[in-house]
Amino acid sequence: CCYISFLPLATAMLDTKRLALRMNLILVYLLNLQLHFYLFFSLDQYFSPLTILRCVDLNSHNAQYYGQICLGTPKQCFNVVFDTGSSNLWVPSSKCCLIHLACWVHKHYRSLFSCTHKADKSKFEIHYGSGSLKGFLSRDVLRIGNLTVKNQTFAEATDLPGLVFVAAKFDGIMGLGYPSISVNNIIPPFDNMMKAKLLKNNVFSFHLCKYGPTSQQDNGGEVIFGGINHNAYVGKLHYIPVSRKKTCWPWDLFETTNSSTLCKNSCQGIVDTGTSLITGPSADIKALHDVIGAQHAFGGQYIIDCQKIPVMPSITFHLDGKPYTLTPEEYTLQIRQAKVTACVSGFMTLDIPKPTGPLWILGDVFLRRYYSVFDRDHDRVGLALSKQSSCGSDGKD
Repeated sequence: CCYISFLPLATAMLDTKRLALRMNLILVYLLNLQLHFYLFFSLDQYFSPLTILRCVDLNSHNAQYYGQICLGTPKQCFNVVFDTGSSNLWVPSSKCCLIHLACWVHKHYRSLFSCTHKADKSKFEIHYGSGSLKGFLSRDVLRIGNLTVKNQTFAEATDLPGLVFVAAKFDGIMGLGYPSISVNNIIPPFDNMMKAKLLKNNVFSFHLCKYGPTSQQDNGGEVIFGGINHNAYVGKLHYIPVSRKKTCWPWDLFETTNSSTLCKNSCQGIVDTGTSLITGPSADIKALHDVIGAQHAFGGQYIIDCQKIPVMPSITFHLDGKPYTLTPEEYTLQIRQAKVTACVSGFMTLDIPKPTGPLWILGDVFLRRYYSVFDRDHDRVGLALSKQSSCGSDGKD
């Protein structure tokens, strides 16, 4: 029997007391992001940034998009980020080393409590800027919405480095990238869904909602496995073919324009639900920020004069011949604490070395504006203007 599984995405606000603390959290995230990408691309592997500590929309809340999965029998449930930039599933283990603060604040998978657990014990390791996430492999039943995946191999994390995992509201990561980038050549969960013919269509789709006290909805969005929510977007979906190197949903040939044009000789890019910002090569990002009047702050991050947002230019990405535009309000992140407001650019420098780079990464800043469909049957990504007023509404097929 084939299913469409609808899964709501939650959001969470990080309750910080001072603007300085909030900015420090962002700094930790961005530094980990940059180091994290460099390490993996230098090994010709790709993983998206795990922490989604971010400031979203004009309501200035830090939000993390995540949803629930369950492992084992009886079910042990976890909040995970559904990440198109990686291909592995991992959650904290009951054997998580308690010298790491993150092990104290997240749910743990307990293999002894599951009658369907199968031991593997092969070592598992991912390198990040703050250290290595280490653990071992296990197999168990995976449940996502009304879908059940038997014998899914996943990692039990025992070492969770860095403060970013402490602040995160999610427990783990479920990668939705192609199997070619899976650590230890583990079959990703979505590929196992395809193999077991669980889905009506071998697609999954994301609707990321804006979040804040003035938003019309109080949910974070949705991810649908096996279908598309046609009430969540305006117009028709425009499909872009995935390039020959099937890794993390890459595209060939696009340019970025405002009053000037970047990527005149074409660029490569990917869309990534696990990346908060939009990243690109340093020369292009610097030129873009020169146009919009942003000032360099730290690492690859830039700050903006909040009063200038109304007169800043829109930025247009031309993907496969079709324009996708972001307004200044959409590509600027406003952080408001008490009576102080800071504005941060949604564009960030990230120089990815060859052979994978140079590369643009269109993260959640882009995906809040555009509904996204990831089609494995035809190896393509579909985009359409997101309908924020319908966040969470039905309309799947």
